[in-house]
Amino acid sequence: MKQWYESLYENYAKTYDQEYYTQGTIGECDFIEKEINHNKSSRILDIGCGTGRHTIEFTTRGYKVVGVDLSESQLQYAKEKAKKKNLQIDFEKHDARYLPFKNQFDLAIMLCEGSFPLMETDEMNYEILKNVSASLKQHGKFIFTTLNGLFPIHNSTEKFYAANKAEKNTECKGNIFDLMTFREHNTVTVQDDIGNKRTLQANQRYYIPPEITWLLKTVGFRKIDIYGAKLGAYSRNDKLTIDDFEMLVIAEK
Repeated sequence: MKQWYESLYENYAKTYDQEYYTQGTIGECDFIEKEINHNKSSRILDIGCGTGRHTIEFTTRGYKVVGVDLSESQLQYAKEKAKKKNLQIDFEKHDARYLPFKNQFDLAIMLCEGSFPLMETDEMNYEILKNVSASLKQHGKFIFTTLNGLFPIHNSTEKFYAANKAEKNTECKGNIFDLMTFREHNTVTVQDDIGNKRTLQANQRYYIPPEITWLLKTVGFRKIDIYGAKLGAYSRNDKLTIDDFEMLVIAEK
């Protein structure tokens, strides 16, 4: 049986590129490029690459990037976009819990909940972090965003989704945040690229900064910095607050 996040991204590539949270690609790549000192020799792994927006942007800037995702339809659209730009990019279908790479990359990115923290259990999310660490070279860097557990304690996620949804694409209702597990359950109605609507029962894990720091240290990261994640405008100057829906995490091995 497919999980909700697998069903969500079926025939959803073009619609995905219209979502509000996919509109900050250029600014996000600007920040990440600065974090690696514009070193064009850096090999980059884009985990949960979706339609390849960051993978393609970094490739146009001269970097060698491998994009991985679980969704065949997302990957197919990413390949089509790359072909239109005459770019040769290695897009591969992989489950982030079982990555085949060992000490191959200088940088791993995992943005907009690219696989993490959508998994059904905390153990599965932990496996993703272990696989990312194993994929990186010594002194490699890991930059990702994840759901900020401080946000739903003080804010309504349902109001947040309603205020930020793209026209007709998705709707989230019935949001329930469980303080014992820091998981949010809601009903997502999504309209795919060919106009079909389907209703899914979503389940996402929110994390607080000390949890993320501890988890990353247990898988081999020695330096972890956490900030607020502003769409398309990541900055080390943005202190994480209760009003940040996402947190930006920068970790080094």
